[in-house]
Amino acid sequence: MVMKEKQMKRVIDSYIKAYNEFDVDEMVKNIHQDVEFKNIAQGEINVHIKGIDILKKQAEQSAGLFKKRKMTITQQTIKNDTVENQVDFTGILAMDIPDGPKTGEIIKIKGKSTFKFKNGKIILIEDVN
Repeated sequence: MVMKEKQMKRVIDSYIKAYNEFDVDEMVKNIHQDVEFKNIAQGEINVHIKGIDILKKQAEQSAGLFKKRKMTITQQTIKNDTVENQVDFTGILAMDIPDGPKTGEIIKIKGKSTFKFKNGKIILIEDVN
């Protein structure tokens, strides 16, 4: 059974609000036990994890990278059980990145975040930038 568009939008909005607020418990509330997460940067998969426990641990670790962060959906396309979002991300680093930006620097990224649903929960999150 395919979820209604309104339900999917509500789940994604809740996930992004929790992400922006560093509320990991709220982020994983609507995540399927067998979730798959991929982060693809410049055409390469740099993070690929499976399972809600590992996703939660990853989310807790990545939250520490930023003093402040905000993901905003700029465009959304829904097809069956998949929602593709064009997103803008802005974050202020809480720590130095080796060979990269330093603490306090502002990171801005435009990308795509795709969510796929199964049994009313998010089964796939794929971030591409």
